[in-house]
Amino acid sequence: MDYKSLLQDSIKTGFLDLNIASNKNLRPQFLTNDSKNGKKVLTTIIRELELCEEFWFSAAFVTTGGIATLINSLIELDARNIKGKILASQYLNFTHPEALRRIKQFKNIELRIVTEGDFHSKGYLFKKDNIFDLIIGSSNLTQTALCTNKEWNLKITASNESEIIDLAVKEFKSEFENARIVTEEYISEYELIWNKKKTYELKQFEKEESILGQKIVPNMMQEEALANIEHLRNNNQNKALLISATGTGKTYLSAFDVQRYKPKKFLFLVHRLTIAKEAKKTYQKLLGPNIKMGIYSGDTQDIDADYIFSTIQTISKQNHLDRFSPSHFEYIVIDETHRAAASTYQRIMNHFSPEFLLGMTATPERTDGDDIFKMFDHNIAYEIRLHKALEENMLSPFHYYGVTDLTIDNKEIDDLTDFNLLTAKERVNRIIEHAEKFGCDDGNIRGLVFCSRNDISQELSKEFNQLGYNTIALSGADPEHIRQEAIQRLESDDDSIKLDYIFTVDIFNEGIDIPKVNQIIMLRPTQSAIVFVQQLGRGLRKVKQKDYLTVIDFIGNYNNNYLVPIALYGDTSYNKDTIRKLISSGSNSIPGVSTVNFDRISKEKIFNSIDSANMQLKKDLTKDYNLLKFKLGRIPMMIDFLEHGARDPELYVNYSKSYFNFVKAQESDSTFDLDERQIKLLELFSSEINNAKRIEETLILKELINEEHLDVNHFKGYIKSKYAYNVSDITIDSCICNLNFEFITERKNSSLKPVRDIYNLNIVSKQNNLIIIENDFKTLLDNSTFKTFLLDNINYAISKYDQSFNPNKFVNGFSLYQKYTRKDTFRILNWNQNPLAQNVGGYMVSSDKSNCPIFVNYHKDDDISSTTKYEDGFLDNETFEWMSKSRRTLTSNDVVTIRNYNKGLRLPLFIKKSNDEGTEFYYMGDLTPIDTSFKETRMPDDKGSEVSVVKVDFKLSPPVEDSIYNYITKTL
Repeated sequence: MDYKSLLQDSIKTGFLDLNIASNKNLRPQFLTNDSKNGKKVLTTIIRELELCEEFWFSAAFVTTGGIATLINSLIELDARNIKGKILASQYLNFTHPEALRRIKQFKNIELRIVTEGDFHSKGYLFKKDNIFDLIIGSSNLTQTALCTNKEWNLKITASNESEIIDLAVKEFKSEFENARIVTEEYISEYELIWNKKKTYELKQFEKEESILGQKIVPNMMQEEALANIEHLRNNNQNKALLISATGTGKTYLSAFDVQRYKPKKFLFLVHRLTIAKEAKKTYQKLLGPNIKMGIYSGDTQDIDADYIFSTIQTISKQNHLDRFSPSHFEYIVIDETHRAAASTYQRIMNHFSPEFLLGMTATPERTDGDDIFKMFDHNIAYEIRLHKALEENMLSPFHYYGVTDLTIDNKEIDDLTDFNLLTAKERVNRIIEHAEKFGCDDGNIRGLVFCSRNDISQELSKEFNQLGYNTIALSGADPEHIRQEAIQRLESDDDSIKLDYIFTVDIFNEGIDIPKVNQIIMLRPTQSAIVFVQQLGRGLRKVKQKDYLTVIDFIGNYNNNYLVPIALYGDTSYNKDTIRKLISSGSNSIPGVSTVNFDRISKEKIFNSIDSANMQLKKDLTKDYNLLKFKLGRIPMMIDFLEHGARDPELYVNYSKSYFNFVKAQESDSTFDLDERQIKLLELFSSEINNAKRIEETLILKELINEEHLDVNHFKGYIKSKYAYNVSDITIDSCICNLNFEFITERKNSSLKPVRDIYNLNIVSKQNNLIIIENDFKTLLDNSTFKTFLLDNINYAISKYDQSFNPNKFVNGFSLYQKYTRKDTFRILNWNQNPLAQNVGGYMVSSDKSNCPIFVNYHKDDDISSTTKYEDGFLDNETFEWMSKSRRTLTSNDVVTIRNYNKGLRLPLFIKKSNDEGTEFYYMGDLTPIDTSFKETRMPDDKGSEVSVVKVDFKLSPPVEDSIYNYITKTL
């Protein structure tokens, strides 16, 4: 079908009847920002830029934030020499001069600006072959318009011969030709006007604040935290732990609670004097001048003050502790509580017995195994992690750029790279090139550079200084006053002393406040997601006139690259598929106007790291198990990991065959006692039934444990009401078969037998319209440990299934783009027994010819046999080219069955990118063969001859989504 026919069908769907089948990408689209559903106008514009041959933007308002969201795409277009024109406006002097300067660095883009009249258009044109895509509506080229604002935009696709494109192109050309060419001279002139406007607006804002009087009140999240603290106190709890991301107002929150509690004597403990002084200012601002406040640290010892702000280093010394009775302070706050396991903190906590103790930290997780939660009786008052804080607009947004580190002398930067390569001039030049290209919000860089070693930090600072930058390198050897002086210089507006960058390793990971930081450069491998977030957090505090933080991460060939998306997206499940999908989603899964961008090679390095990473090392499983145990104050169950966003408990099942087995090994003093059959059943249920791939067996099992019988019609009605699909009688019978473990087999006495027969298992049976529990299984459930762990496994599976279930993506048992093993697939397709993998190969027709699942390893290994090097692949996102098994002709039984699909054969397609992804495949949708495409051809075998094979083209319904399509098809 030619493009005009495809376009006509899509126009009919968009403007006449939504039920008309057509190409989704050609249909008119309504573009909005919808954070709940992970939609941003930005995503569509980035996709259009990736596919276009030329682009034209007309936007009244252009900001540095807007350019920051697109700059990665613009860099790629520049490399491919894709031409573009951008038309901005000086209307209301809103457009940022720095944004114009940022655009001008691209040689492939012509930039002009309308300087007169009320030019207020917003349109984006993309030329592709014989068509244009036009986005027109309300979105300017600003980060808020592209990511968060309530915007309405319409995207239409039209022939380049159409009237609407003719009019749009003529209008753009007319305005563009009459607009002023943007030169550096113009930007300098305009910058004077823009700065005056900005200064005036800031003064007006401060004037209004002064007139109105700024009353400080808790924000919504602080109110919730305060209510929780009060609730704990009302329940006779005298300790609480606040987990709150850096920059979210922990100090103010504590001050609000102190204001309500009204202690006569109060102590605020921190580990640095500068923070103690800042905290005192905050409390004075909120509580007023009537409370006597003082500092107790070093030579300043205001012991008579009612509210004392002290450093741990001073007050932990015994001679200072002896000056205060244990009950002297009614209320104590300990900031940076994750340090509280240290002996100095313990000495203080053992000495004092306040009426109430509040701990505050951004990262309670410790790597040394100490239990911070126990110190606060496991009372978590509130938890505000990074992503929640970004959602609530409590932090400055960030634009993250993952860029490929330099290859020098054909050597990639990796975990073992030596000093000379890490500080080579070529690498320094590349760092500077990217620092300037990505820039910062206002063009006046105030940056932190995190390095892997102090000697590298020192050398890179020296290299930067030789190239005209003003930088300093700091380490743990530098005293506090040197660090503070460097911070003041970094934030200074006096060009004679201002620093551009501070180079460091880890001394700024925590406990330091530099609000004006607007660029962070990471020149080290990510060894910890916690440290990554700590370093990112140095630039996330909100401050007036700071629009966003730029983060530039140089990604080498590091083993732990997979930790980057875990840190950025805040997903700590360590589920490989989840992490891959987050990367593929780009900025859609990041809250607010923040964006995440990787260049092509760095993205591939991260995918490779995910593939090769072992996510179930015992030490990592044990660490996360203990962390959750500390947090809860008890042994965690599988459902707890899910509810607390912790490591995917399925990893514990993979490691130990069941979660019970892992717990039993960890808890040597436990009284858990199961016999061999119960242990085996927990293993079987965990891996074969309750893996959240099909929900029916799990729900049947739960109901039978609770009620001992289940009415089939009632069960069908429940599924229909909750999941909006119908369960067939065949599926019910399949579930009973699976619950009795007849579907799976194990080898015994050199032959494969159903597991049920090997272990003599009787779980459930069906009598008329009732499913009932067997007495043998009921007896096993009398053991409370067995029942507890089985129900936990069941509840975990239900919750996990429900979290990912989307009725709009559910197709007869499978969820689009979820992963399934071959065994999962045959179970869901109601096969009576799991076939041998070598018999399946790439596909297998069921005995009743009702289904034929097709499995494709998209990027095949070079060392496989010639007769399995099938040329399978996407022609586009709704057409798939496929080859039958070798030695097949048009008259082969399986080929004939597939060709006669309309006799009731279902053809679900499952794809994995490569064997590196393991044994699971993405469900891509159901296939419909194109009858005219069946073609018998030849392929080579390992003996130098040729064998017959059949080629077929299939249509996929629905078309594959761009993110998963690009992930599977693209490779280096």
